[in-house]
Amino acid sequence: MSFMESLVAARKDAAMTQAELADRAGLSRMTVQKMESGALDPRMSTVLETARALGLEPMLVPASLRQEVESFLRSGGKYLAQPSGVSAPPSIVETLAR
Repeated sequence: MSFMESLVAARKDAAMTQAELADRAGLSRMTVQKMESGALDPRMSTVLETARALGLEPMLVPASLRQEVESFLRSGGKYLAQPSGVSAPPSIVETLAR
């Protein structure tokens, strides 16, 4: 999934319209529409404002670690072989969320 596809998915998951996202990010609805359709290659500052309006904070990850980081995040921050259930230690994601 591309970065822009991730932003579109985040907007839809938040049940937010393009107009609502545009308003929160200080952009025009047309700019959001063009970004999402690929008709506009936005500046980094525009992408950052869009992500932050969705409650996201972009993070640079070394390309060699991308697959491992994505797997770790999808697992909820649980290490392999970590016990599940009430007695399990909190995941790193749960710890950081506090």
